[in-house]
Amino acid sequence: MREEILSWSDVDNLIDSLLPQLRGHFDAMLMITRGGIVPGGIISEALDIKQVLTAAVDFPTDVSAAKLMAYPDFLQFPEDRLLAERRTLIVDDVWGSGRTITAVKGRVEAAGGYPELCVLHYNPTRTLFSKAWPTYYAAVTDARIVYPWEIDRGGPEAVLAKVPAIN
Repeated sequence: MREEILSWSDVDNLIDSLLPQLRGHFDAMLMITRGGIVPGGIISEALDIKQVLTAAVDFPTDVSAAKLMAYPDFLQFPEDRLLAERRTLIVDDVWGSGRTITAVKGRVEAAGGYPELCVLHYNPTRTLFSKAWPTYYAAVTDARIVYPWEIDRGGPEAVLAKVPAIN
């Protein structure tokens, strides 16, 4: 699979192309961890969305055909009262298979909210959903995207090695 490594400037350009698409007032934003945290933070600041929430979703790591349709484990999810009757922008970095963001969308709908889906990249070649796609997206791709926040920084040991000694 082709791979694209993005810079922070690339991310800025993607966000700049998303913002004009996001019309009207959003009552809340739900960022999917971990990929949606950075773009969600930038978008929430630009749109002045004050109610910013997070969702952590885990799927089985076995990717057999049966497991692809497995129900996710919601490790963290806002209470229904925070989503009910609210236009909620759900943000993630990429729509690959679409499993995570559509699972989150389903939970928001079940809570009585009005979800709209936003990603930086939409990959229609990998999606498992023929009748679902993001409401808003900045780019279409068939590549594996590496965002600047995903670049290997040498792990925790490398970070600790750079901490200056305190006298």
